[in-house]
Amino acid sequence: MTSATASTPATHSAFTHLFAGVQEAYLLNSTASILGWDQETMMPNGGAELRSRQLSQLARLGHESFTSPKIGELIAAAQDVVHSMPADCADAVNVREISRDYHKATKLPSSLIAELAQTASQAQHAWVEARRESNFKKFQPWLEKTVQLNIQKAQCLGWPKGGEAWDALADYYEPALTAADVTRVFEPLRARLQKLLDRIRGASKQPSNAFNELALPIEAQEKFVRHMAKSIGFDFSCGRLDRSAHPFCGGSHCRDVRMTTRYAPTCVFDALGSTMHESGHGMYEQGLDFAQAGLPMGTAAGLSVHESQSRMWENQVGRSMPFWKWARPQLGAFFEDACDHLTLEHLYQAANVVEPGFIRVESDEATYNMHVMIRFQLERDMLNGNMPIAELPAVWNKMYKDYLGVSVPDDRRGCLQDVHWSMGAIGYFPTYTLGTLLAAQLFERARKDIPGLEDGFTRGEFAPLLSWLRANVHCHGRRYRLDELCRKITGAPLSADPMMRHLEAKLLPLYGLE
Repeated sequence: MTSATASTPATHSAFTHLFAGVQEAYLLNSTASILGWDQETMMPNGGAELRSRQLSQLARLGHESFTSPKIGELIAAAQDVVHSMPADCADAVNVREISRDYHKATKLPSSLIAELAQTASQAQHAWVEARRESNFKKFQPWLEKTVQLNIQKAQCLGWPKGGEAWDALADYYEPALTAADVTRVFEPLRARLQKLLDRIRGASKQPSNAFNELALPIEAQEKFVRHMAKSIGFDFSCGRLDRSAHPFCGGSHCRDVRMTTRYAPTCVFDALGSTMHESGHGMYEQGLDFAQAGLPMGTAAGLSVHESQSRMWENQVGRSMPFWKWARPQLGAFFEDACDHLTLEHLYQAANVVEPGFIRVESDEATYNMHVMIRFQLERDMLNGNMPIAELPAVWNKMYKDYLGVSVPDDRRGCLQDVHWSMGAIGYFPTYTLGTLLAAQLFERARKDIPGLEDGFTRGEFAPLLSWLRANVHCHGRRYRLDELCRKITGAPLSADPMMRHLEAKLLPLYGLE
């Protein structure tokens, strides 16, 4: 376990002026976040053209505000003060991380920032239409433009000798992460997962999937997942849950967190899993310090840590037997007698059935990371010029056959399923797997630190886990990087072993493979 190092009051004028200037730029960027959420949830189609211009202008203004020479002068003055402070005190962390962000941002021209934002808004709108029609060619020109703009961005930022363009982009989502780092994790992990999947494929015992095959009213599903989000700790007085084509968590600050999910007539667990996943993100955001909003100490510690929060609530909690012992008696309040024929074992099995498929956000724990590995390789190929964008559907489909043994039926369930590339978020995907590894490692530690943790889940007691995460993860903001935070909390470097222990302990008995 860790405890937060006491903060030094920001009374020095260098801090006061620097932090005020950074928070001014943050106001513009947080306003853009709300407009982006609106575009994904409520904006009529006719608003797309002007919205792209609005977002472009806000991105340019925010960038110019943050990269002004005055901010550079204030950073230098603040650095003269913090050198005598503990490196992990709040003010020192804020100065260190602001300086890092500033030096990266000043490498990017405002015109490129504005064009990236406008293209992302237009590309997202085109992606929604292309996905609806399952027609990649309608999105292809936008993806080509997005990739080219990201190549320009990477070239402006630069990358270490021996690296590649992907490294420069990934640094935005997980500081200092490189393609070589990811490859060192992914190659042995794929082999371990493949071995587990091969055993499961050969199993004679098959769990029931009846719960996922049950048709349930969308309105009832919506009430059910909202109840679950509130029960595990999402604060609806500081957030909301809406519908979108792709589930996400956004908003502007810790007191205004915007989550979305999606529903289908069957497979309520997809809506539940997505909602618990986004609730994990949302509770992390709500656990950040409002007084530090817009500063690094009030910002999440990179997307791998963010994903650890969402994956933990989705998997270690939401797929567990204790969770379903608590949840099963409540189904009647939402679905009347539609689920009465399902036993607790049916529900638990449906939450954990292993079935290779096409859709990442609907995938089971054993196959999920294969989806991420595919996207990582495709991103590198697009950036390095090893694959023309026009070939993406064919290459995507081939990789799905090679990795998961499935034949992708159409673009909607293939290369158009994720919103990320339309947003310009290239370099993002590996954080899902790194976060999944961290989730399992953190949860192992939480079980040691909180006696009877999972027994509490059977009674709907999720506050002890959330409080533990608040004290060990959320309170630190960007104080620690991924591996440093992992070591401080768990006493060990990030490893795939806890995740594999988690999967094997659950899935082998479920498939009669003990």
